[in-house]
Amino acid sequence: MNRPKISLAQLPTPLHPLPRLSTFLGGPEIWAKRDDQTGLAFGGNKTRKLERLVGQARDDGAEVLLTRGARQSNHCRQTAAAAAYAGMECTLILSGEPPDDINANLLLDHLLGAEIIWTGSDDPEQTLQHSFQEKLKADKKAFLIPYGGSSPLGASAYADAIDELHAQGERFDRIVFATSSGGTQAGLLAGVQKHSMKMIVDGISVDKPASELAPIIAELSTSVLDLLELGGTIKPDKVMVDDRFLGEGYAVMGALEREAIRLFARYEGLLLDPVYTGRAAGGMLRKIRSGEISANERVLFWHTGGTPALFAFADTLLNK
Repeated sequence: MNRPKISLAQLPTPLHPLPRLSTFLGGPEIWAKRDDQTGLAFGGNKTRKLERLVGQARDDGAEVLLTRGARQSNHCRQTAAAAAYAGMECTLILSGEPPDDINANLLLDHLLGAEIIWTGSDDPEQTLQHSFQEKLKADKKAFLIPYGGSSPLGASAYADAIDELHAQGERFDRIVFATSSGGTQAGLLAGVQKHSMKMIVDGISVDKPASELAPIIAELSTSVLDLLELGGTIKPDKVMVDDRFLGEGYAVMGALEREAIRLFARYEGLLLDPVYTGRAAGGMLRKIRSGEISANERVLFWHTGGTPALFAFADTLLNK
């Protein structure tokens, strides 16, 4: 089992109890796993994955990393930072047209020296594959990082994160987090199975219906188990994807996200982002209030980062 790795993250990330928020909600006992503090260019969950993926790119002799994402992609921002740290070039394929204002994650992409290619109305994945082939034709040793870093190798970093959590000694009934490309959840599921933990892995979808995402995660998680030589499979019906909080769509902030961001900020001084952690926390709050999450549970909110995006949503956040 050869899994290359380059050191990018400040690990282990802290576990923080959130007593004021827990009291306000009348239980359960809520903690936060602070992967917003992984440290690479404002941190986030993708840093763990990039340790493995950029490690592989380095071992392959790559000169340039390519990946894709949305205009305010946290994954792209961290990929650009990882490339800078590793002495590689970086090309980012961003969806849509360039905006009038360059701020938040997009500003950081520019500062980190990434080449940015806008897709316009073209398919982002096709644009990524085309750009990859163009680099190869130009005799560049290119390494393609999939959307969200969600390959078996990238996802395996979150099985490692469960090793880390287990070593920290706290036990929880449930993990709640944002799920999208599926790599984080796939790795968490593999790690939980590895340690035979009786813990609910509760993914709050930020963009995809459960019917689409659960099979992707199940297949990816099974591939992680294979990569780690653990054996076994994870079936789609064992993957918990909650798609009830999609609102008006990806990166469209509503009352759910706005309330969660304000509560975490004002009760715990903890900043969430509008797209991922804000939606996941909002879903968690709804489930606590409905009794779906019991007041007797110990819940770990896995903070996957993304806070630079706050600065792109100022007007929406301040809407009363």
